[in-house]
Amino acid sequence: MTLNFGRFGLQAQSASWVTAAQIEAARKTISHSLKGAGKLWIRIFPDKPVTKLPPEVTLGGGKGDIDHYVFPVKTGRVLFEIDGVDEKTARSALRVAGHKLPVKTKIIVK
Repeated sequence: MTLNFGRFGLQAQSASWVTAAQIEAARKTISHSLKGAGKLWIRIFPDKPVTKLPPEVTLGGGKGDIDHYVFPVKTGRVLFEIDGVDEKTARSALRVAGHKLPVKTKIIVK
């Protein structure tokens, strides 16, 4: 995939499920690093529900309740895009955000 909105982006280099909490942690990190400058686009949305049964429940009770939501990320998917800041700030923000995610990431520039 390519950048559609911003000049800088964070691209996935491996595949994994990314939870809503992980996306929010990365978003907060980027927003904090940008200090109110620039614009951020989140290109993924966790719309896949994951169910889970409570502990020590026997089989045969059916499917469990929804526990959390995830987004199944494939290799090459652009996760976040940034524009309106200099390259040093953007790279720093995206690098730290990449550490919050369970996938290997790469910073791409338009």
